[in-house]
Amino acid sequence: MSLICGIPLLECVYCLACTRWAWKRCLHTAGHDSETWGLATVEEFEPVPRLCRYILAVYEDDLRHPLWEPSGGYGINPNWLIHKKTYEDTQGQAPPYILYLDHDYGDIVLAIRGLNLAKESDYAVLLDNKLGKRKLDSGYVHNGLLKAAAWVLDAECKVLKELVEKYPNYTLTFTGHSLGSGVATMLTLVAVQNRDKLGNIDRKKIRCYAIAPARCMSLNLAVRYADVINSVVLQDDFLPRTATPLEDIFKSLFCLPCLLCLRCMRDTCIPEEILLKDPRRLYAPGRLYHIVERKPFRCGRFPPVVRTAVPVDGRFEHIVLSCNATSDHAIVWIEREAQRALDLMLEKDHITKIPAKQRMERQETIAREHTEEYKAALQRAVTLSVPHAYAPSPYGTFDEQEHGEKPYISSGGSSVVSVKESNKRDNWDELIELLFDKDDSGSHGGA
Repeated sequence: MSLICGIPLLECVYCLACTRWAWKRCLHTAGHDSETWGLATVEEFEPVPRLCRYILAVYEDDLRHPLWEPSGGYGINPNWLIHKKTYEDTQGQAPPYILYLDHDYGDIVLAIRGLNLAKESDYAVLLDNKLGKRKLDSGYVHNGLLKAAAWVLDAECKVLKELVEKYPNYTLTFTGHSLGSGVATMLTLVAVQNRDKLGNIDRKKIRCYAIAPARCMSLNLAVRYADVINSVVLQDDFLPRTATPLEDIFKSLFCLPCLLCLRCMRDTCIPEEILLKDPRRLYAPGRLYHIVERKPFRCGRFPPVVRTAVPVDGRFEHIVLSCNATSDHAIVWIEREAQRALDLMLEKDHITKIPAKQRMERQETIAREHTEEYKAALQRAVTLSVPHAYAPSPYGTFDEQEHGEKPYISSGGSSVVSVKESNKRDNWDELIELLFDKDDSGSHGGA
């Protein structure tokens, strides 16, 4: 009798648990992901809307006579355009991109466009991940995106080296949207490891802005390269939040809401400690900038606020069940809202009235704060036992250290490496041979 009475009770508990889960998931909004982060400043966020316009410029056939342009214009001087590469130029190995010399901001920019739904070559880049994620610098990255980045850097390294040597005070910026963001991220990672190919440029002069980023690198790499890689996410954007492999996402474009809901249910049932200790799980790269412009149970858009951090746990791990999850991925909306956010920052800070000396002091303060936050994130990764967060390991998927190795943080705060392997980097020629040797591609895909 007691057993019979217990069955309805268990069913009630189960229903209540499911109802509570559904209620929490429906109440979860994008603002929860970054509610504890600090606010971004004008100095650090200033490049974002400008770089978005450079990415949009890749879509134009002739910048002197554009068919369409943002309300503020592209801000590109056609005379400073080094060259523009189309699908015919890249032979489908990488998305189209432009190389631009920005004399106004002292910047050498390589901007890459996003996914073209009508191009099979873009899908080929996404689907080139058959053996899982490729091992690189003691972490894992998406194989197809790395190959595309290696192709671009191999094609442009000579020009980039000449520009870096001719303009030694300029920064070198890689940027891209969606698919292009993954390629730009891999470009930055490989460029940092092979700075000799780019005229021995200082690591501090290399930077990346991944707009609406794909989850393309393991957590240890995402944190370790946060000093040079920045990701920009608009409100509910689905791509940085779902750990579903890129190839599965773009196979399911026509039933994407169903895929997101199923993935949301699956990830909710997995403890975060297990997710963090999975060395092959990919994440949005680097420092994160989250543009928040909507609030729960309120209609319309509000004045956008930009929050930033280098999080380790809670790094866009929850999919937002929102009707804006796909529209917030559009580069047009991101450029528009990023510019609105920057205009509000300028209005609030009255930055135009601040003397140049005070502005430089403010930039130095921001740099110090970022360095401290970066080191804290590295230490947090060690505390959470994130695989390879503290040192490159020879064991692939395991996090044991070799006997006698001692982890340390370099004095510049640039990375956490081991004493034994602090000088070890992936050789450029070996990387190119490994990626493009057809005979060996299968055997080395996961090594």
